[in-house]
Amino acid sequence: MADLNAIAENLINGQAPKVKELVQKAVDEKVPVVDILHQGLIKGMSVVGERFKNNEFYVPEVLIAARAMKAGMEILRPLLAEAKVEPLGRAAIGTVKGDLHDIGKNLVAMMLEGAGFEIIDLGIDVSPEKFIEAVRERRAQIICMSALLTTTMPSMKTTIEAVKEAGLREKVKVLIGGAPVTQAYAKEIGADGYAPDAASAADRAKELVDAVKAA
Repeated sequence: MADLNAIAENLINGQAPKVKELVQKAVDEKVPVVDILHQGLIKGMSVVGERFKNNEFYVPEVLIAARAMKAGMEILRPLLAEAKVEPLGRAAIGTVKGDLHDIGKNLVAMMLEGAGFEIIDLGIDVSPEKFIEAVRERRAQIICMSALLTTTMPSMKTTIEAVKEAGLREKVKVLIGGAPVTQAYAKEIGADGYAPDAASAADRAKELVDAVKAA
């Protein structure tokens, strides 16, 4: 019988080949894909997120765990689409215009995917137009913007204003983060949320998407 706990445990320990093998075994044994996702991969990544928040795990452990999750998701992604399993939400994520840093952004993307979000990764140096396109064309429900330089932070404000001008502000939540970014700045520019680190970003994104669904 497929052991979903073993998937979670091996993911936490960063054992990518083992995770892939166990996910495939569960699929072969006709375990519902949604159970494999939630009770295996997402369960494991939520432990990784907690440990990261509590400083028990650091960036290397998170990256290794995320690689294990990706190995499992390679098998599950087409099956989830086939089964029409809706993601927790759709998140468009990118480092803002003028900023070429991506380690923090990549960590947040991994944490969000580990929490059950569909990720639209727009990369680095992302213009307001690209964020708008992700909302309009790909139905992103949340925009996640990262900035690592104080000089690129104003791009966050520019993007929020552009989303408003495009008439889409009511349709999407905005979450911001990055080393120089603060809660006060989020409030000042009209963002819906701020996250100090990747694990908190996943929690905050869940709250924001829940608020959209409840509205």
